[in-house]
Amino acid sequence: MMDINIDRLVRTNIRRLKPYACARSEFKGEASIYLDANENPMNAPYSRYPDPMQEGLKARIAEIKHVRPSQIMLGVGSDEPIDLTIRIFCEPRQDNIVAIDPTYNMYQVCADINDVEYRRVLLNRDYTLDAGRLLAAADGRTKVIFLCSPNNPTGNLLNRGEMTKVVERFDGIVAIDEAYVDFSPEASWLAALDRYPNVIVFQTFSKAWGLASVRCGMAFASEDIAGYFSKVKYPYNMNLLTQNFVGERIASEAHKNGWVATLLAQRTWLEARLRTIPWIEKVYPSDANFLLVKMPDAEGIYRRLIERGIVVRNRSAVSLCAGCLRITVGTADENAALTEALNDPEISHIP
Repeated sequence: MMDINIDRLVRTNIRRLKPYACARSEFKGEASIYLDANENPMNAPYSRYPDPMQEGLKARIAEIKHVRPSQIMLGVGSDEPIDLTIRIFCEPRQDNIVAIDPTYNMYQVCADINDVEYRRVLLNRDYTLDAGRLLAAADGRTKVIFLCSPNNPTGNLLNRGEMTKVVERFDGIVAIDEAYVDFSPEASWLAALDRYPNVIVFQTFSKAWGLASVRCGMAFASEDIAGYFSKVKYPYNMNLLTQNFVGERIASEAHKNGWVATLLAQRTWLEARLRTIPWIEKVYPSDANFLLVKMPDAEGIYRRLIERGIVVRNRSAVSLCAGCLRITVGTADENAALTEALNDPEISHIP
């Protein structure tokens, strides 16, 4: 186990912060009459404030993720714990963040909102990670390194060995975003949390679980870091409806696994079909539920697909992704409609 002082990395004001004590956090247990939170008692159960620590839901998640409930923070999507990570560890206008490029843009958005310098380090041309170059961009004021694996928008897993170099050589927080881990062949970093107390792992119910509109994200970390998440987050950041709904869906993990298997099969089918289209320059290998596809006139093809009612994501302006569209794996019918459209000369403008 790495020896790292998490408290030393935390902003001084956050270490000293006395968190807001809501009625539900002061009283633990069950009672027959609740007169402590100024609630309207006439519309139960929705008139009552939800469990601020989501203990019931965390216990269920801990079972399927093989972690301790005390290692879990639940947020409004993954974006909330991403933002909190920066707020907890990075002093505005003093500290900085290092991240791979290209990657999920929300890391930089959160850094900008928090007035924290964001340093981008290009991946190799084949989208692989060079740990040495990433670490070279860090200095004594670097508090957090963000790694997304499988990465968005490139779709590939980052090399585990290179990631381990970053985790073991960086004297700060390494945040690993695993939003697409269910679609990849590699194991999660969750099993390494006790070995690496400087690691935070983000996961979500939006992708494999098909619950994007529910907005429930997860951060997994040491008890020390999870404690700071609980200290800084808003008291009732997750409503009762979300807690109950996600808790019910967790019971059907086999259903989720079936969806993943179907999407992986469709990913293989879609990749094969795209490779048969002569004018498509490259279909990048993917460990996620989408494909990055390089083609001539990506902007024009993007617009002409929209005219057919098919929306993909134009990533041409993103680093190392010139001429690329990012295509989410859909249903069998949706994938067939997409490939049929791409085979139409009116879409490609290629005879």
